[in-house]
Amino acid sequence: MRLVVTGGGSGGHVYPALAIADKFKEMDPEGEILYIGYMNGFEKNAVPKAGYRLEEIDTRWVSRSNAKEIFSTAYHVGNGIIQSRRILKRFKPDLIIGTGGYVCFPVIFAGHRLGIPCYIHEQNAFPGLANRRLERYVRKIYLGFKEGGEYFNSKDKLVVTGNPVRSSFFKADKAEARKKLGYSEDDFVVFSFGGSLGAGPINKLAMGLVEEMNGKEGQQLVFGTGRRFFDDVMAELDSKGIELKENVRIRNYIDDMDTVIAASDLIISRAGALSVAEILVSGRASVLIPSPNVTGNHQYFNAKAVADEGGAILIEEKDIDVDKFIGLIRELRNDPERLKEMGCKAHELAAGSAADIIYEETVKDLWKATNAK
Repeated sequence: MRLVVTGGGSGGHVYPALAIADKFKEMDPEGEILYIGYMNGFEKNAVPKAGYRLEEIDTRWVSRSNAKEIFSTAYHVGNGIIQSRRILKRFKPDLIIGTGGYVCFPVIFAGHRLGIPCYIHEQNAFPGLANRRLERYVRKIYLGFKEGGEYFNSKDKLVVTGNPVRSSFFKADKAEARKKLGYSEDDFVVFSFGGSLGAGPINKLAMGLVEEMNGKEGQQLVFGTGRRFFDDVMAELDSKGIELKENVRIRNYIDDMDTVIAASDLIISRAGALSVAEILVSGRASVLIPSPNVTGNHQYFNAKAVADEGGAILIEEKDIDVDKFIGLIRELRNDPERLKEMGCKAHELAAGSAADIIYEETVKDLWKATNAK
């Protein structure tokens, strides 16, 4: 089988695409996989590192701010469609799967015009513009959250799969992860992070946790500041005269996310689709603080979908209060049964391996399409 995967602009689009590619490669080791991404996008380094061939195209985010911007968008997207068409005619894929981001539109559109079966996966509870525009050109729409289906018209195309995450998250074991990190079985472990770049409001709360937990026996804190905030965080701690003890680990980037999440009792995080998916698969309780600065406020809907089922606590950024937050963490630390129940409810929402479901549904649909001819 010859597969094209596409999606880009952020790790939230790229890593699900790579998880899907990994599943197809696992099931068909002799198959060929090509990733089509945006030139100079996040995928530029991530895709080759994962072992897949990458072809880059021109495209652009949608802007309607003025006539010049509209023309520029149309020019770049049109150029991307032409480039995609050339790549697809040369590679001759059996199918295309897109995971969102503005690079998806020219690839899926060109593929549809060439008669190639196309599929998309929408990670968020509030779908992105590219995927909503692509609805008419695809055979199936895979959903990370069932709530996302409300925004599509073709209900017969919808399949709730959850969000694809790397296989290491399914294999991670809490006891083994704690052993690797040097934590005891009875420690209360909190992990706070705001993504690879970091998030100032979450770091503000985490700074409060540093002061609350530093040096406390039986408590462990992993604080991922994000690369752009690390120096500022360390300087602020120094200005306050805080000497970090061994139970507080501050890191600029978390490159062993599966291990740290598996070892934790509680996660404090933004509510990007990928982060939420990794937390759900790992079955961990969380406090989710969605970014208000995203298209359609989709992180709020991601967090609400989990919180409504009891798997997380949702705090909006406008409601952040460090003292109340520290009080909440104390309550949760003293109520392990509540943490356990939240983790179980979170795990129930993961709905198994999304990559497995996407593979099975796609192959089944391709078989139907082939036999219908």
